[in-house]
Amino acid sequence: MTAHPSVSRPRIIQPGIQGALRIALLAAVAAGLPACNAMQRVADIGSAPELTKIQDPHAQPGYQPVSLPMPTPLPTERNPNSLWRNGSKAFFKDQRASKVGDLLTVDIQINDQAQLNNESKRSRDNSDKAGLPAFLGFQTKALKSVLPDDVSADSLVDLSSTTSNNGKGSVNRKEQIALKVAALVTQTLPNGNMVIQGRQEVRVNYEVRDLIITGVIRPEDITAQNTISYEKVAEARISYGGRGQITDVQQPRYGQQLFDIIMPF
Repeated sequence: MTAHPSVSRPRIIQPGIQGALRIALLAAVAAGLPACNAMQRVADIGSAPELTKIQDPHAQPGYQPVSLPMPTPLPTERNPNSLWRNGSKAFFKDQRASKVGDLLTVDIQINDQAQLNNESKRSRDNSDKAGLPAFLGFQTKALKSVLPDDVSADSLVDLSSTTSNNGKGSVNRKEQIALKVAALVTQTLPNGNMVIQGRQEVRVNYEVRDLIITGVIRPEDITAQNTISYEKVAEARISYGGRGQITDVQQPRYGQQLFDIIMPF
Protein backbone atom coordinates (compact mmCIF):
# COMPACT_ATOMS: atom_id res chain seq x y z
CA MET A 1 0.00 0.00 0.00
CA THR A 2 1.08 3.50 -0.74
CA ALA A 3 0.90 5.82 2.23
CA HIS A 4 -0.77 9.06 1.40
CA PRO A 5 0.78 12.13 2.98
CA SER A 6 -1.35 13.76 5.63
CA VAL A 7 -3.03 16.91 4.44
CA SER A 8 -3.92 19.55 7.04
CA ARG A 9 -7.39 20.90 6.58
CA PRO A 10 -8.52 24.30 7.89
CA ARG A 11 -10.56 24.04 11.02
CA ILE A 12 -14.09 25.33 10.69
CA ILE A 13 -15.30 27.17 13.75
CA GLN A 14 -19.01 27.16 14.27
CA PRO A 15 -20.74 30.56 14.59
CA GLY A 16 -21.71 29.78 18.17
CA ILE A 17 -18.10 29.03 19.07
CA GLN A 18 -16.98 32.27 17.39
CA GLY A 19 -19.40 34.28 19.52
CA ALA A 20 -18.20 32.54 22.66
CA LEU A 21 -14.56 33.20 21.77
CA ARG A 22 -15.33 36.84 21.07
CA ILE A 23 -17.07 37.26 24.42
CA ALA A 24 -14.19 35.52 26.18
CA LEU A 25 -11.68 37.84 24.47
CA LEU A 26 -13.65 40.95 25.49
CA ALA A 27 -13.90 39.67 29.03
CA ALA A 28 -10.15 39.07 29.14
CA VAL A 29 -9.46 42.59 27.90
CA ALA A 30 -11.90 44.09 30.41
CA ALA A 31 -10.33 42.09 33.21
CA GLY A 32 -6.88 43.25 32.14
CA LEU A 33 -7.70 46.94 32.51
CA PRO A 34 -7.97 46.88 36.33
CA ALA A 35 -4.95 44.59 36.36
CA CYS A 36 -2.87 47.21 34.52
CA ASN A 37 -3.89 49.80 37.08
CA ALA A 38 -3.08 47.37 39.88
CA MET A 39 0.35 46.64 38.37
CA GLN A 40 1.04 50.37 38.15
CA ARG A 41 0.07 50.80 41.79
CA VAL A 42 2.34 47.90 42.72
CA ALA A 43 5.19 49.54 40.80
CA ASP A 44 4.59 52.82 42.67
CA ILE A 45 4.89 51.22 46.12
CA GLY A 46 7.29 53.29 48.20
CA SER A 47 7.18 56.24 45.79
CA ALA A 48 5.28 59.49 46.17
CA PRO A 49 2.50 60.24 43.63
CA GLU A 50 3.76 61.97 40.50
CA LEU A 51 2.70 65.55 39.88
CA THR A 52 1.02 66.40 36.60
CA LYS A 53 3.26 68.12 34.08
CA ILE A 54 2.42 71.65 32.97
CA GLN A 55 0.80 71.48 29.55
CA ASP A 56 -0.99 73.73 27.11
CA PRO A 57 -4.75 73.37 27.82
CA HIS A 58 -5.43 73.57 24.07
CA ALA A 59 -3.28 70.48 23.48
CA GLN A 60 -4.91 68.32 26.15
CA PRO A 61 -7.14 65.46 24.97
CA GLY A 62 -10.81 66.29 25.02
CA TYR A 63 -10.33 70.08 25.06
CA GLN A 64 -13.39 71.86 23.69
CA PRO A 65 -13.48 75.63 23.07
CA VAL A 66 -16.37 77.38 24.82
CA SER A 67 -19.16 78.52 22.51
CA LEU A 68 -21.85 80.83 23.94
CA PRO A 69 -24.44 83.20 22.40
CA MET A 70 -22.72 86.46 21.54
CA PRO A 71 -24.17 89.92 20.78
CA THR A 72 -23.62 91.56 17.41
CA PRO A 73 -20.11 93.09 17.38
CA LEU A 74 -20.00 96.88 16.95
CA PRO A 75 -17.44 98.42 14.59
CA THR A 76 -14.65 100.42 16.21
CA GLU A 77 -14.52 104.04 15.15
CA ARG A 78 -11.48 106.25 15.72
CA ASN A 79 -11.96 109.93 16.41
CA PRO A 80 -9.21 112.24 15.06
CA ASN A 81 -7.22 114.20 17.64
CA SER A 82 -8.74 112.20 20.50
CA LEU A 83 -7.08 110.04 23.12
CA TRP A 84 -10.30 108.10 23.68
CA ARG A 85 -11.19 105.09 21.60
CA ASN A 86 -14.69 103.63 21.42
CA GLY A 87 -14.94 100.41 23.40
CA SER A 88 -12.08 101.31 25.75
CA LYS A 89 -12.65 101.02 29.49
CA ALA A 90 -9.81 103.29 30.69
CA PHE A 91 -7.23 105.77 29.41
CA PHE A 92 -4.25 103.93 30.83
CA LYS A 93 -3.42 100.26 30.64
CA ASP A 94 -3.65 98.41 33.94
CA GLN A 95 -2.16 95.11 35.09
CA ARG A 96 -5.41 93.17 35.11
CA ALA A 97 -5.79 90.07 32.96
CA SER A 98 -7.22 90.98 29.57
CA LYS A 99 -5.97 88.52 26.95
CA VAL A 100 -5.10 84.87 26.41
CA GLY A 101 -2.12 83.82 28.51
CA ASP A 102 -2.65 86.38 31.29
CA LEU A 103 -2.93 85.28 34.91
CA LEU A 104 -5.32 86.26 37.65
CA THR A 105 -6.11 85.02 41.16
CA VAL A 106 -9.44 83.39 41.97
CA ASP A 107 -10.57 83.73 45.58
CA ILE A 108 -12.67 80.72 46.63
CA GLN A 109 -14.63 81.21 49.83
CA ILE A 110 -17.35 78.57 50.14
CA ASN A 111 -19.30 78.29 53.38
CA ASP A 112 -22.52 76.44 52.63
CA GLN A 113 -24.79 74.75 55.12
CA ALA A 114 -28.09 72.98 54.50
CA GLN A 115 -30.39 71.09 56.84
CA LEU A 116 -33.57 69.33 55.73
CA ASN A 117 -35.94 66.95 57.49
CA ASN A 118 -38.81 65.25 55.71
CA GLU A 119 -41.33 62.65 56.84
CA SER A 120 -44.31 61.23 54.99
CA LYS A 121 -46.91 58.59 55.89
CA ARG A 122 -49.49 56.96 53.68
CA SER A 123 -52.04 54.21 54.26
CA ARG A 124 -55.00 52.78 52.35
CA ASP A 125 -57.63 50.15 53.16
CA ASN A 126 -59.89 48.85 50.36
CA SER A 127 -62.70 46.30 50.49
CA ASP A 128 -64.93 45.23 47.57
CA LYS A 129 -67.67 42.64 47.52
CA ALA A 130 -69.88 41.62 44.57
CA GLY A 131 -72.61 39.02 44.16
CA LEU A 132 -75.37 37.96 41.77
CA PRO A 133 -78.44 37.01 43.81
CA ALA A 134 -80.80 37.51 40.85
CA PHE A 135 -80.29 37.39 37.11
CA LEU A 136 -83.47 37.90 35.07
CA GLY A 137 -85.25 35.35 37.19
CA PHE A 138 -82.93 32.52 36.17
CA GLN A 139 -80.79 32.57 39.27
CA THR A 140 -82.24 29.36 40.63
CA LYS A 141 -81.65 27.33 37.51
CA ALA A 142 -79.07 28.98 35.26
CA LEU A 143 -76.59 29.92 37.96
CA LYS A 144 -76.87 26.62 39.80
CA SER A 145 -76.21 24.78 36.57
CA VAL A 146 -73.01 26.79 35.99
CA LEU A 147 -71.65 27.29 39.51
CA PRO A 148 -70.37 24.43 41.64
CA ASP A 149 -72.46 23.29 44.59
CA ASP A 150 -70.20 24.93 47.19
CA VAL A 151 -70.27 28.37 45.50
CA SER A 152 -72.96 30.85 46.50
CA ALA A 153 -74.28 33.38 44.00
CA ASP A 154 -74.63 35.99 46.74
CA SER A 155 -70.84 36.43 47.09
CA LEU A 156 -69.14 35.73 43.81
CA VAL A 157 -66.34 38.30 44.29
CA ASP A 158 -64.87 39.45 47.61
CA LEU A 159 -61.70 41.56 47.43
CA SER A 160 -59.78 43.46 50.11
CA SER A 161 -56.38 45.19 50.19
CA THR A 162 -54.37 47.16 52.71
CA THR A 163 -51.26 49.26 52.00
CA SER A 164 -49.06 51.31 54.29
CA ASN A 165 -45.98 53.42 53.61
CA ASN A 166 -43.82 55.34 56.06
CA GLY A 167 -40.83 57.34 54.75
CA LYS A 168 -38.31 59.52 56.55
CA GLY A 169 -35.37 61.48 55.21
CA SER A 170 -32.90 64.00 56.55
CA VAL A 171 -30.02 66.03 55.12
CA ASN A 172 -27.41 67.78 57.24
CA ARG A 173 -24.61 69.17 55.07
CA LYS A 174 -21.88 71.66 55.79
CA GLU A 175 -19.13 72.63 53.35
CA GLN A 176 -16.36 75.11 53.99
CA ILE A 177 -13.51 75.86 51.58
CA ALA A 178 -11.15 78.83 51.74
CA LEU A 179 -8.57 78.76 48.95
CA LYS A 180 -6.87 80.97 46.41
CA VAL A 181 -5.62 79.71 43.07
CA ALA A 182 -4.02 81.39 40.06
CA ALA A 183 -5.90 80.82 36.81
CA LEU A 184 -4.86 81.19 33.20
CA VAL A 185 -6.92 82.96 30.55
CA THR A 186 -7.37 80.32 27.85
CA GLN A 187 -9.89 81.99 25.55
CA THR A 188 -11.38 85.40 24.82
CA LEU A 189 -15.01 85.47 23.70
CA PRO A 190 -16.31 87.93 21.09
CA ASN A 191 -18.18 90.00 23.70
CA GLY A 192 -15.03 90.49 25.80
CA ASN A 193 -15.65 87.81 28.41
CA MET A 194 -12.79 85.42 29.13
CA VAL A 195 -12.56 81.71 29.80
CA ILE A 196 -10.21 80.81 32.64
CA GLN A 197 -8.72 77.56 33.82
CA GLY A 198 -6.58 77.00 36.88
CA ARG A 199 -5.13 73.94 38.56
CA GLN A 200 -3.10 73.59 41.72
CA GLU A 201 -1.45 70.46 43.11
CA VAL A 202 0.02 70.19 46.60
CA ARG A 203 1.84 67.06 47.74
CA VAL A 204 2.24 66.36 51.43
CA ASN A 205 4.14 63.15 52.13
CA TYR A 206 2.31 60.52 50.06
CA GLU A 207 -0.93 62.41 49.38
CA VAL A 208 -1.59 64.89 46.57
CA ARG A 209 -4.38 67.46 46.88
CA ASP A 210 -5.84 68.75 43.59
CA LEU A 211 -7.71 72.02 43.09
CA ILE A 212 -9.24 72.70 39.68
CA ILE A 213 -11.38 75.65 38.63
CA THR A 214 -12.75 76.61 35.21
CA GLY A 215 -15.38 79.11 34.11
CA VAL A 216 -16.23 82.35 32.31
CA ILE A 217 -15.56 85.80 33.80
CA ARG A 218 -16.12 89.44 32.90
CA PRO A 219 -13.16 91.83 32.78
CA GLU A 220 -15.22 94.34 34.81
CA ASP A 221 -15.35 91.92 37.76
CA ILE A 222 -11.56 91.74 38.08
CA THR A 223 -10.34 93.94 40.92
CA ALA A 224 -7.39 96.34 40.77
CA GLN A 225 -5.33 93.64 42.53
CA ASN A 226 -6.01 91.29 39.59
CA THR A 227 -8.25 89.02 41.67
CA ILE A 228 -11.82 87.81 41.24
CA SER A 229 -14.23 86.13 43.62
CA TYR A 230 -15.57 82.70 42.76
CA GLU A 231 -19.25 83.75 42.88
CA LYS A 232 -18.60 86.01 39.87
CA VAL A 233 -17.36 83.10 37.75
CA ALA A 234 -20.10 81.92 35.38
CA GLU A 235 -20.36 78.20 34.53
CA ALA A 236 -17.90 77.62 37.37
CA ARG A 237 -16.55 74.10 37.82
CA ILE A 238 -14.65 73.73 41.08
CA SER A 239 -13.07 70.41 42.02
CA TYR A 240 -11.14 69.81 45.22
CA GLY A 241 -9.94 66.30 45.95
CA GLY A 242 -6.89 64.15 46.35
CA ARG A 243 -5.05 61.03 45.36
CA GLY A 244 -2.55 58.90 47.17
CA GLN A 245 -2.41 56.34 49.95
CA ILE A 246 -5.07 57.95 52.16
CA THR A 247 -7.50 58.31 49.26
CA ASP A 248 -6.92 54.67 48.26
CA VAL A 249 -7.80 53.50 51.76
CA GLN A 250 -11.02 55.54 51.74
CA GLN A 251 -12.20 53.97 48.46
CA PRO A 252 -13.98 50.56 48.39
CA ARG A 253 -12.16 47.70 46.71
CA TYR A 254 -12.77 46.96 43.03
CA GLY A 255 -14.68 43.79 43.83
CA GLN A 256 -16.99 45.59 46.24
CA GLN A 257 -17.68 48.38 43.73
CA LEU A 258 -18.48 45.80 41.04
CA PHE A 259 -20.73 43.92 43.43
CA ASP A 260 -22.63 47.10 44.29
CA ILE A 261 -23.22 47.79 40.58
CA ILE A 262 -24.42 44.36 39.43
CA MET A 263 -26.32 43.34 42.59
CA PRO A 264 -30.03 44.12 41.92
CA PHE A 265 -31.18 43.71 45.56
